[in-house]
Amino acid sequence: MPGAGKSTVGVLLAKQLGLGFSDTDLHIQAREERTLQDILETEGYLRLRKIEEEVVMSVSLAGQVIATGGSVVYSDNAMQRLRGAGRIVYLKAGLETLRERVARNPERGIASDSALSFEDIYAERTPKYERYADITVSAEQGSADSVALSIKRFILEQ
Repeated sequence: MPGAGKSTVGVLLAKQLGLGFSDTDLHIQAREERTLQDILETEGYLRLRKIEEEVVMSVSLAGQVIATGGSVVYSDNAMQRLRGAGRIVYLKAGLETLRERVARNPERGIASDSALSFEDIYAERTPKYERYADITVSAEQGSADSVALSIKRFILEQ
């Protein structure tokens, strides 16, 4: 979900593991030469999801920690490609925590039907995140560094 800390924790995890870091939101913006919010406003959430799928299917995943947009779980093709590259981590946070974090950046759009409330999006996406996750880590307790360290420990124990 937006606000879970995917980009922040991803960078830290990449450093801890000595890997590269790739953020699909940044790949989308570079490819489209505009912001995610602009894509949402001009072409809608379904188009943004399609672009996200195309980016995930085309970027190099080798030797990378990948932070995706929260809507990537709507694409089975993208999720299967990610699964083939490594472990999928679900940064789990409660609805109130996510709402507070997202409220800090009101310009941040969500790739979802505007008729849906944040609660609706959370309820719709949570089972998808749980379905695809190899690792579920609380994104609420401790610092981003400690969350990344928890993920690293799990990966190295496998």
